[in-house]
Amino acid sequence: MKRYSGFTLIELLISVAVLALLIAVAYPSFSSFLIKSKRIEAIQTLYKMQLAQEEWRISHPSYTSSAVDLIGGSASAHYQFSAALSGAGYVLRAEAKSGSSQQQDKEGATSCSELTLTRDSDKAPAICWQ
Repeated sequence: MKRYSGFTLIELLISVAVLALLIAVAYPSFSSFLIKSKRIEAIQTLYKMQLAQEEWRISHPSYTSSAVDLIGGSASAHYQFSAALSGAGYVLRAEAKSGSSQQQDKEGATSCSELTLTRDSDKAPAICWQ
């Protein structure tokens, strides 16, 4: 009798089932990592805007409310950046764009889809900056 080498259909189905199980376990963790990494990019941009705001103030009589002056028009695919004057200071804001995966960004029950940074380095929501 001739013996064939290769995989049986059952062996292939078991392999596919194990692979599907591994993917089902790993995907949520991976997508959470991607969302947090995009949030970190937004936080870095807010810090750059804060530094640019202070540099702007050195050569101008007041702070600017133009985000373009601060970040040079560089656009983010996931966040909309803005600057607003507030008394003697300013508030820098990063808001998740509609349709972006960042709208689902949460730390526990706290939404991290909008991040703010003030002249005094007050950060909100605080849990999202850790």
